[in-house]
Amino acid sequence: MNRKQEMIKKLAKRAKARQNKVVPANPSNKPVERYISKAEREKIALAEAAEQTVATEASTETDKD
Repeated sequence: MNRKQEMIKKLAKRAKARQNKVVPANPSNKPVERYISKAEREKIALAEAAEQTVATEASTETDKD
């Protein structure tokens, strides 16, 4: 191999090594955006409202004590 070929080979090796260090984005970590029906949205809203009422009741009980 002549000198130019050796340099190209080393550059390619370095580029490949650099690319191997990059961690690809894991698609399973991202939540899949899907359609949420009105019924599901209503259930979620009711659950959040219930959590808020429980939290406020708990805070008022601690305030009374």
